Amino acid sequence: MSRASLPMIDPVELTRDLIRRPSVTPLDEGAMDVLQARLEAMGFACRRMAFEGIENLYARRGTARPNLCFAGHTDVVPVGAEADWSAGPFEAEVRDGVLYGRGAADMKGGIAAWTAAVSRVLAATEPAGSLSFLITGDEEGPALHGTKRVVEQLAAEGEIIDACVVGEPSSQRVLGDMIKIGRRGSLNTWITVKGRQGHVAYPDRAANPVPVLARLMSKLDAHVLDTGFTAFQPSNLEITTLDVGNPATNVIPAEARGRLNIRFNPNHTGDGLIAWIDAEAAAEALASGVEIVLDHQCSGEAFLTEAGSFVAAVQDACEAVLGVRPEASTTGGTSDARFIRALCPVLELGLVGQTMHQVDERVPVAEIEALTEVYQRVIETVMGRLKPDE
Repeated sequence: MSRASLPMIDPVELTRDLIRRPSVTPLDEGAMDVLQARLEAMGFACRRMAFEGIENLYARRGTARPNLCFAGHTDVVPVGAEADWSAGPFEAEVRDGVLYGRGAADMKGGIAAWTAAVSRVLAATEPAGSLSFLITGDEEGPALHGTKRVVEQLAAEGEIIDACVVGEPSSQRVLGDMIKIGRRGSLNTWITVKGRQGHVAYPDRAANPVPVLARLMSKLDAHVLDTGFTAFQPSNLEITTLDVGNPATNVIPAEARGRLNIRFNPNHTGDGLIAWIDAEAAAEALASGVEIVLDHQCSGEAFLTEAGSFVAAVQDACEAVLGVRPEASTTGGTSDARFIRALCPVLELGLVGQTMHQVDERVPVAEIEALTEVYQRVIETVMGRLKPDE
């Protein structure tokens, strides 16, 4: 494929094309096809990887190292009340220099900007290594059959990725003011206390599960997990629901249920926290004489990409284009970076996320163009500094 035949991709038009595909998790609605067509036109070998009906895409151009990967997701969250939108959520309307649509910020704009940046890089030169894309349709949902499964498959096949930029909207107030170099882990626990139903006037004939659940939750909530970790805020446990569902005033219920979430820094592991909760529940069950059933789900461990040539190269690239050196942060929720870290150093850099998941999600057209320039500089800078054995 000659360099002259390579397409020059417009990031705004590609963003609009992607928005017009209503890919609300777990639907794809052709979003992957739109992206794959652009990548194949630039010489990428595209591989669709479907797991349990979820569409994923791994595309690579080149065989040499280093292999710099871009990761993202084409799925989006539901639009909410469509009547509340000032423009159709999937019409991709541009009004007064602003692009409206579900996924504009999170993160179809980021995917389009990186794709356009690649087209500009290829128009100028052939990279010394390889460029790849890891795109999923299951980031906004359970995230069980998306990036997690692709990473497992690539690892099993011996595919090597040397560094990865995730295009999540990491910027806070202005483009490029923040990158994410780590994330806290997340653990959900469902607790069911099984008592014995009875009349409130005869408590000796029943076993009330509600006080047992209240005592256990109170003890867990009062525990100080830690006071922080280098580059991380303290871990926190939050009780997210307490449910009994008892419509009667004179009945002791048979069950009481609760749920909690822990966002934890590298002081902890998911297994360690699960063991702690299990021990506390076992002690309460023994003391009260009732059964306590626990169900845990750790959706990701805490991780940190250490300062080094990769992080510095991305910060240098942002500063060179925008005049802003991004803060390296670990704040916020989870992202698919938690899975990619098993393959390589990973960080997040993307648009301003102020309107993501909101009605009238939007992004200035100029910001998409600016991010494309940043991504182009990131590719050139990282590829020039990254050593395959780092």
